[in-house]
Amino acid sequence: MKDFFSKLLNGMSIGIVVALIPNALLGEILKLLIPHFPALQHLLDITIIIMSLLPVLIGVMVGMTFKLTSIQTACVGIATMVGGGSIQKTAEGLFALNGIGIVINTGFTAALTVLFVKLFGDRLKAYSILLLPALSILVPGMIGYITLPYVKTSTGLIGIGIAHITTLQPVVMGMIISIVFCLLILSPLSTVGVATVISLSGIGSGAANLGIVAAGVGLAIASYKANSLGTALAHLLGSPKIQMRNFFMKPKIAIPMFITAAVLGGLAGLLNVQGTPYSAGFGLSGLVGPLNYMNLTHDGWTTKNISIMISIFFIIPILLNLTLIYVFSRKLKMIKSEDYKLNFD
Repeated sequence: MKDFFSKLLNGMSIGIVVALIPNALLGEILKLLIPHFPALQHLLDITIIIMSLLPVLIGVMVGMTFKLTSIQTACVGIATMVGGGSIQKTAEGLFALNGIGIVINTGFTAALTVLFVKLFGDRLKAYSILLLPALSILVPGMIGYITLPYVKTSTGLIGIGIAHITTLQPVVMGMIISIVFCLLILSPLSTVGVATVISLSGIGSGAANLGIVAAGVGLAIASYKANSLGTALAHLLGSPKIQMRNFFMKPKIAIPMFITAAVLGGLAGLLNVQGTPYSAGFGLSGLVGPLNYMNLTHDGWTTKNISIMISIFFIIPILLNLTLIYVFSRKLKMIKSEDYKLNFD
């Protein structure tokens, strides 16, 4: 069971990064260039479409992680798309993109489909190519489709809980929300989904964003020795979710990041670091968090605001994480670089 869960999370992590990195790298840059070069709008649209292919990519990556056959892997991909929720039917009968869907239900559907194709795949023999795709949609795919609204509701309940936290004193609120989002970004739950459900904005959004910054910066630093530089940067430019498997296997690896998140969240309350429901779930990816903070400040791009932005989004997260990772690895011997090893083979 542990091996199954480990492979599932590893496949999900790879799919998430592959789907999100194009928009993370290009999105904000393209938005700045489009007013001057309108043709680039097509490229931005493509990166958004690719984000909505997240369920398919998760399904395919999970299938490859379990070393399924080509047909079985494709079946996991299409069934996961059915249960992922990234495409919805409008009242006019058209099909529209619906963000990245519900990641936790995507993972659930992928797991069911892997079990299904392993159970029935060999028994169908020569008829696999004819029957397995349809059966994968009819059984695990439709189960995921049925559970989708219930899982979406549970995500909303988490959002409601976070909404109550926003009524607390700003510094305390910032610390709690920052820790919560640092945890959420390492789970199958969508930080963007939770933030948008409750329209998280203001200091709450800023603190949430900094919680993700704490996770991304910390995991990039901690994982550098065990992985390549490109993989380490993927925690920042893509998503810290690529460490989901390692986090669930060894939760203690995120302790330095949680402490950093608490400090940054408190500073968000003190310095009035704000954000929008959209920016709350992105961290440093695409520089969405820092840019939204600068755009929402009262007096704009002043020297003071730029200094605060650079300090709280870059300098402090780096220094805090470096110090805490050193303490927990060298002094307390609680973590080691191998704990952050990612296997993309």
